[in-house]
Amino acid sequence: MTTRREFLQSLGGGFGAVALADLLAHGDSATTPTTLGLYGGRHHPARVRRVIQLFMNGGASQVDLFDHKPLLQKLHGQAFDPGAGIRVEAATSAPGNVLKPPVRLRQRGQSGRWVSDLLPQLAKCVDDLAFFMAMQSRTNVHGPGSYLMNTGFLLPGFPALGSWVSYALGTLADNLPTFVVLPDARGLPYNQKGNFSAGFLPVQHQGTTVNMAAAEPMAHLAPPASATFATPQAERDGLELLKQLNQRHVESVGGDDRLEARIAAYELAAKMQLSAPEVFDLSRESAGMHARYGLDHDVTRDFGRRCLVARRMIERGVRFVQVWSGAGGPTNNWDNHANIETELPPMCAATDQPVAGLLVDLKQRGLLDDTLVLWNTEFGRMPFSQGGAGRDHNGGVFAGWMCGAGVKPGVAYGESDPWSWKAANDVTTTYDFHATVLHLLGIDHERLTVRNNGANRRLTDVHGRVVREVLA
Repeated sequence: MTTRREFLQSLGGGFGAVALADLLAHGDSATTPTTLGLYGGRHHPARVRRVIQLFMNGGASQVDLFDHKPLLQKLHGQAFDPGAGIRVEAATSAPGNVLKPPVRLRQRGQSGRWVSDLLPQLAKCVDDLAFFMAMQSRTNVHGPGSYLMNTGFLLPGFPALGSWVSYALGTLADNLPTFVVLPDARGLPYNQKGNFSAGFLPVQHQGTTVNMAAAEPMAHLAPPASATFATPQAERDGLELLKQLNQRHVESVGGDDRLEARIAAYELAAKMQLSAPEVFDLSRESAGMHARYGLDHDVTRDFGRRCLVARRMIERGVRFVQVWSGAGGPTNNWDNHANIETELPPMCAATDQPVAGLLVDLKQRGLLDDTLVLWNTEFGRMPFSQGGAGRDHNGGVFAGWMCGAGVKPGVAYGESDPWSWKAANDVTTTYDFHATVLHLLGIDHERLTVRNNGANRRLTDVHGRVVREVLA
């Protein structure tokens, strides 16, 4: 006699067996989840049905991109002194002299918002954006800062924003994941997959990572050519048998959300064999659409491809898509310590056309009527130099923006000090930002709670308010 696990692992061929072996190998560490029961419902009428989040990994410089400060031009090269005897410190270096932006910022559109010449295409969309100009982090360290912006906590083990949305509202389509993550081709960000973990929520709400740089973005969608025995009928029979065995096991041990999540994952995987290849097939898009997203240029091709796939995904029912720019590590991201003049322009060049193309495309298709686009980073950069030409981490102030359904276009909320060193007026925390996103989705951030380890946990911890000043 063999055990149930040994029997299931011995099932030959087809998608079910391949996925099963991997899941059984990694699934035992899942924590026991709780159930909220909010699926299909909301606390109040929603303006947004789906979200695309663009995350600039490494700490995009607010002062070089969106936060125009004439004082930096005037005092460039002089010692940084905010006055009043305030002690000046930096995260990883000794504070240097005042450093002006290497490229000019200009006022754009009817709103007159300042945008760097490094983002000429995004500048054309500025009247559709709502800027948060005084965002503030509780840390200036990448790992905790990225966790805070993604999960609402400085420590690992908590659910990501996309996971909370998936958990609260459920799926819009039964043949694609609810929460999808499209990482940079150069690698995963700081914290690796911890940024899009389901934490203590049921495991099916974690982000499904899709590597668009791979020849096969999502593995095992089709059996290998050598598996001639894996016919469609054989696979249907195998999956049906697997479903029956799993269901019997659920009944024998009582309700086990971990196993129920596995069953749901297998059912979704089988449906994705038919739906996912079409989503990734960008040959279905016109040459003009490829050009709009920058797929015809090496610099913009990777990020542009992922932005276009994000649009195709939300069209087909994916509720939350996260697109990352930049890998973890000291280079190939927005962490511009060495030389802001040489390190920032390539990151802007890789993302500017695709982001603008995405916004224009969504608007022309009418998708912005119920889609929210977010642009985020974990913290900002200092107004003074590091090592002469770079900028150090700055949790004191950074910028972000949102665009789309329910958002007041062409506005800016908050203001930094004259240096863009600290947030000064109408400060926004990550908790406020998350509360506002959830509000647009029809969710009260104070009521979306899960009991875990003796506490009623929520995305916004015990903080946060909806920033109604940016809502239409």
